[in-house]
Amino acid sequence: QEQLVQSGGGWVQPGGSLRLSCVASGDTFNGYAMGWFRQAPGKEREFVAAVWWSADLHYYGDSVTGRFKISKDNAKNTGYLQMNSLRPEDTAVYYCAAAKSVITIKDGASDYWGQGTQVTVSS
Repeated sequence: QEQLVQSGGGWVQPGGSLRLSCVASGDTFNGYAMGWFRQAPGKEREFVAAVWWSADLHYYGDSVTGRFKISKDNAKNTGYLQMNSLRPEDTAVYYCAAAKSVITIKDGASDYWGQGTQVTVSS
């Protein structure tokens, strides 16, 4: 069964760091791109980052550029989102997503989504 399973997240003070993980199970994901979205209460879902599975090309939303880093471990079928210099406005539920194309991910049209994980940044 193809699925994305997330881990990580939690609470951190402003300026701190967290890392999210997303494990893709199933052969469907070979060669897929992976990305991250977030949604804060009362706000629209926001694109955070994406990466091609087979190429080292990264894309970031404007609000996280320079602070967040997306990466992948093909051997483990796992994607990561390293979040540094976290701000209270980064508080949201974060979702990983997978699709054949980064364009599809950025459009929010991925067929596969993780279960979501809460990230809370506060003092």
